[in-house]
Amino acid sequence: MAVTNPTIGLIGLGTMGSALALNIAEKGFGIAVWNRTAAVTKTFMAQAGGLSTCITPADTLVEFVAAMDAPRAIVLMVSAGQAVDDQLASLGPLLGPDDLVIDVGNANFHDTNRRALAGLPFRFMGIGVSGGEEGARHGPAIMAGGTHADWGRIAPVLLAIAARAEDGTPCAAHLGPDGAGHFVKAVHNGIEYADMQMIAETYGVMRDGLGMQAEDISSAFAGWNAGPLQSYLVEISAEVAKAVDPVGGGPLLDMIVDAAGQKGTGRWTAIEAQNLSAPIPVIEAAVMARNVSARRAERAAGEAVFGPAPQRIDGALTVADLEQALIAGKILCYAQGFAMMNAAAAEFDWALDLPAIARVWRAGCIIRSAMLNDMATALGHDPGRNLILSDFFAERLRRSLPALRRVVATGALRGLALPALGAGLAWFDMMRTARGTANMIQGQRDFFGLHGFERLDGLARPHGPWSAV
Repeated sequence: MAVTNPTIGLIGLGTMGSALALNIAEKGFGIAVWNRTAAVTKTFMAQAGGLSTCITPADTLVEFVAAMDAPRAIVLMVSAGQAVDDQLASLGPLLGPDDLVIDVGNANFHDTNRRALAGLPFRFMGIGVSGGEEGARHGPAIMAGGTHADWGRIAPVLLAIAARAEDGTPCAAHLGPDGAGHFVKAVHNGIEYADMQMIAETYGVMRDGLGMQAEDISSAFAGWNAGPLQSYLVEISAEVAKAVDPVGGGPLLDMIVDAAGQKGTGRWTAIEAQNLSAPIPVIEAAVMARNVSARRAERAAGEAVFGPAPQRIDGALTVADLEQALIAGKILCYAQGFAMMNAAAAEFDWALDLPAIARVWRAGCIIRSAMLNDMATALGHDPGRNLILSDFFAERLRRSLPALRRVVATGALRGLALPALGAGLAWFDMMRTARGTANMIQGQRDFFGLHGFERLDGLARPHGPWSAV
């Protein structure tokens, strides 16, 4: 029998759910747990060790609900989609109107909006949690959506289990109503895709363009992690590159199949950006690159037809160039992500606190990075201004962009694919050009469809001379 009475419940004892339950118990909160497969619950309890005194296992959903005093707070850690709807339906007859159910899975924010407005017989929140298994166990970043009142009820637990930034601040915040938290988590995941892709592109230049071995590539990443690029993803890239294959003894990285998996969250970000007319080309390029990576047979056929690209760059670039290019690419990518959140705030009438989001991402989550401190500061000065226009990041870009241009240009000339870095540079050049080329597009649209156009001099002539109207 558990010693600590449950103050919260958790459904779903998979990898993430188990880790989150242990984190909650470790912080001294009594927790009831239930899993659809009873054997999973038994295994979890056997592995909980001394924390089991804070955990009350249940064999049935009815026992699980009865283990907690009303009003209850129940965390769902089940697969996104229909599984969440099924679980909510099962809980409906067992819960009262003051009970609170919190979906902390990777839900699409549209589903969270729908559920919040569905007239459920209990309270409901959607919360984005990032950090993988390690984060769930020892401190994730937490992005909450829902009412302020419901956040107040669950905040003591979430703030206690969240990661801590260097200044000791919990990386957890209430960000807005309904699906706001899951939306911010989706943008986080899109940036994660882009961060990983840009790192992979610099790895490719080092491997194929500079002819560097995995050990030297690892050293380069480790060096970068001691500077402005200090981040979880750069840190683990150094570890991945130096790992030794336990079978053949060479670099493990050289034995990994070059086809990247995905669960769809980056794709959701790209789709929603289109709906919001919010340009995020670095993230879109990263999603595209993952899709292309899966087409191994087609890529092999392409190389057979066209031959391999020349690739070797013969001293045209240095590792220092790649570091500066990655700095620029990272700034451009994050600027696009924050601008997308501004667009969503306007579209959905959310008061998204962009500096708070940057602070939440400083620890616990996959994209945690030293650069986010400066981003939080810059966004605090003017949340509505694009990040690249802030004094700090404008100066940082002035120093790094020449290297990004060299890297992208050299990659194009030597056949090194750099879709995300290249997309970032193209977006920047559009953003810093006062008069672009869309006047030609407007002329074309008027020519074939009489869509009209605006004139620079303001004269009222909506069509060109090709029109008889």
